[in-house]
Order: sequence, then C-alpha cells, then structure tokens
Amino acid sequence: MSKQLDMTPLPDLSLKTGTGPVRTRLPVWQPALPPCNHACPAGENIQAWLSLAQAGRFEAAWQTLIEENPLPAIHGRVCYHPCESACNRGQVDESVSIHAIERFLGDEALARGWLPAPPAPASGKKVLVIGAGPSGLSCAWHLNRLGHQVEIREAGPLAGGMLRFGIPAYRLPRDVLDREVARIVAAGVTLTLNHKVEDVLRERDEGGFDAVFMAIGAHLAKRVDIPAREAGKILDAVSFLEQASLAEEQGLPPPKLGRRVAIYGGGNTAMDAARTARRLGVEEAMIIYRRDRDHMPAHAFEADEAEEEGIKINWLRSIRQLDNTNIEVEVMALDAEGKPVPTGKFETLEADSLILALGQEVDLSVLESIPGVRVNKEGVVQVAGNLMTDVPGLFAGGDMVPSERTVTIATGHGKKAARHMDAWLRGRHYQKMVSYPLVGPEQLQLWFQTHAPASSQPAKPAWARDDFGEIIGGLDEVAARYEAARCYSCGNCFECDGCYGSCPEQAIAKLGPGLGYQVDAERCTGCGACHDQCPCHAIELRQPEESQ
Repeated sequence: MSKQLDMTPLPDLSLKTGTGPVRTRLPVWQPALPPCNHACPAGENIQAWLSLAQAGRFEAAWQTLIEENPLPAIHGRVCYHPCESACNRGQVDESVSIHAIERFLGDEALARGWLPAPPAPASGKKVLVIGAGPSGLSCAWHLNRLGHQVEIREAGPLAGGMLRFGIPAYRLPRDVLDREVARIVAAGVTLTLNHKVEDVLRERDEGGFDAVFMAIGAHLAKRVDIPAREAGKILDAVSFLEQASLAEEQGLPPPKLGRRVAIYGGGNTAMDAARTARRLGVEEAMIIYRRDRDHMPAHAFEADEAEEEGIKINWLRSIRQLDNTNIEVEVMALDAEGKPVPTGKFETLEADSLILALGQEVDLSVLESIPGVRVNKEGVVQVAGNLMTDVPGLFAGGDMVPSERTVTIATGHGKKAARHMDAWLRGRHYQKMVSYPLVGPEQLQLWFQTHAPASSQPAKPAWARDDFGEIIGGLDEVAARYEAARCYSCGNCFECDGCYGSCPEQAIAKLGPGLGYQVDAERCTGCGACHDQCPCHAIELRQPEESQ
C-alpha cells in the first residue's frame, strides 16, 4: 500500500534552529518493489491483495487479484509459487504461504458467487484467440476487461488445455477448473469447442477479427528411438494423461496398462503419469530417469509425494533396449558438469507397458498457411517484445514462444499480449510502468519480529490416495488471515507508527487511516530515526532539493 509524502515548500535551512543538527536531508515515504511481486510470472500485485486479506476484506482482495490473474483458485493449487522462494520472510523463519491464501480467495469467490467489476466500454474491436489453455484464457479475459469482443476457438471437447489434460484431478479438481472457466465465459467471452483452426488468416478474415492471439499448447510428445526386439506397449505421457482425464470426467474406458508400468523421464509430467497409473489400478509403477534427484526437472515435492504413494524411482538409469516386457537399462554416472555418462553396466526391469515422459512440443502445422511467421530451430515462434509475430496483428504466447513452460508463465503471457494487443488495436504503444527499486532482506528493520511459522494445509495421507480426489486441502478464514498477516509489506508503508513514535522532534504527523504521514519541515532535523525504525524500508532520506 504505497504512501507518497505531500511536501510543503521548504524553509531556508540557514535559519534552522532546534535541538538537533542542521538538517541536510529529509524523509520521503516512497514505495519500493516487493520481491514477491517481482518474482510472479503472472505479474500479480501480491502484496496489495495480501494486505486486504489480512484486514479481512476478502472480496476486495479477490477483485485486486483478478485484475492480473483470472484463475486464482487454479493457480493457488498448481502454480509452483516462485513468489515464495523470493519472499524476504523466508530468510527469517518461513516464507509466507502465498499460494494457499490465493487458493482461499479463489475458493471463496466460487463459494460466494463473487462477480468481477464491469468491463470497460465496448471498443468495437473483435479478437480471435486460438486455444483455451491458461494463456488463451488469460488473454481473452484481459481483452474482454479492456472492452474488446473476444472469441476463443478450441480444438478439444473441453476448455483448459494442459490444465485439464496435463494436470491430474487430484491436484486440480475439475469442478474448480470448470467454474473458473465459466466465470470468463459469463463475463462475455465466447468459447467455441471442437473447432480446430487450420487456416488462421482465413478464419480471421471470415470472422471479421481485427487481431489474433495464438495460444496453442504443447500437446505433442517428444519421441525417442528405443531399439526393440519385440515391441511392448508404448504410450506417451501427454496422451495417457489426456485419456485418463477423459475417462475420469466422461466415464470413458481408461488406458490399459497391465500390472506393471514404467515411466521414462524425470519431470513433473513423469511424476503425474506414475501417480495416475497407480490410481488406475496398476500394481507397480516405476520411474526410470537418467540423472539423479538433484538434477531432475521435477519439483522436489512432486518426487516426494510420488515416493510416498509407492512409486519407485530408478535414478541414473537410461533405457537401451525393449524386448516385450523386458526393459534393458544402462547404469549412468554424472560427470563434473552433471551430465549423465554411460558406465557399461546393465540391468533388466520388468514392465507390461512403457510411458514416455520426455517433454512436449507444439503442433506448428497451423503456421504453414501463414507466410512470414518465423520459427527457430527449437520449434518455437519468434515474436517481438510485444509478443507480435512478423505478421501485423498476429500475436503468440504460452508454449508457442521461447520461455519456460509453466501455467503461470503462460497466464502472464496472455495478460502481456492482451495489453499490447489493446494498444495496437487503438493505434497506440503500450509502455509498462517503470518498477520501483527491489527491496531485499538486508534493507528491512525487523524490530517487531517474532517467530511465526507458516500455516500448513491439510493433506490426505498417502495410504488414502487411491482415487482422484484432491490430496491437499485449503486454509480456513482464520488461517488465511493469520498467514496474510505474516507478510512484512516489504517496501510499502503499512502505518505501523514506527516513524511517528521514534521522531525526537515530533516532526511527523499522522494523516489518518490509509493516508500515511507528513513531515513538518520546520521541525525535522534529518536525524534519520524514522528511517532506522521503518521495518519495511518505505522511507528514504534525501537531500532537501531531491525531496520536493
């Protein structure tokens, strides 16, 4: 919550009298950038909605949150929360559990039927969004908020993209996904399912669209050549998880795997595939990965939860040959750079089926009908800083462009593209606001600090995780407010009165709740007591001429 000092004209310093030294500097209340906000790929104003949640103003907190991210109940569950890794509180005891509060607000909105504020007046412009994954949904939401008419065209039977077909229901319940998507539709976005766009320019022109955002997800599995004397049953993880999701939601037959299944890969998708296979009834699910735990791409908690559920992980193993149900693996070792190298030692593992989880690629065949769009050797679309391709009015984001492929980064791409598209449609240029300086833990004065451990979310015990029911629970209202109160408000005044109480000259006046403070330049000696007592580094000391 930023406060800006309303300075009155300064007196002649040569006439200064008082108990302190001649003043050479004055305090200025200036906001700074919290590390959580800085680290959020979706660009959320985390500290702002945490402050509102702490005060019990949950609906206002949710409204602030969805100004940047329309899917809080989803992100509170599936985001890997880099904001918490950056949180200054983590240097003292434990980071604020930001994702848990975000989930609480998202769930409260669904339970209480909160509605977003009305969008801007209609602009008369139409935009086509291709793909109903997190990037497409985000872009459509923000364009709609800005007053544009938006239609999403999705090739699949249901919206969500990898939210639905790549993340199992035990991590993201489908009713939560469906209801957050429904809010976007209810706000005015048109969603057309089972419509695969094959000629972008034709559909743009026939539909009278003024701009297009391509947000096609990475649904094609990367392949690897495995010599096979007699081929066993091989599936790719993306298709397997999609089939499993549709089986759970629509009562279709689940994939047949046999009694034992092996998953080849070390990412989050491999962990999800193994855990899903167990829930589908296989007796044994094992992961084969060519590096060790320290070098796996999966997040540590994913591997921990998999092992809790009985998944065996064969580290430092690489598949060399497949012979029906026999999988020959070579034992690997890591060199000085952490790269796996063969050892010449072999083992045989038994599995009725093999799931390949070696990464995904985007189906770029849609670009064949668009002259001028550049694709690099890694198979991603080249875009400018505003996410527009070389074709005017054709933008791309999410998995299609160079970036780390996560839900939150895709959501951030959608918002970024929407803001640039809005400017382009209006004949303007979007310029992001210049950020304030970042506040690190060494700049805080935590004189009020007490140890306050983070709230823990209830979790279903491993022995009970035999279906697709959600395994992690949410916070209640009391826990959510407590957790929000653990925020240090880094860089932004929260009116703790530390400056007011520490001033020896009584030069600081309180302006009232939410209005901050004002300094009496006649009384201030520039001693810096207010600066030294400010716990969140919201006060800077400046030369008088710099403070006006």
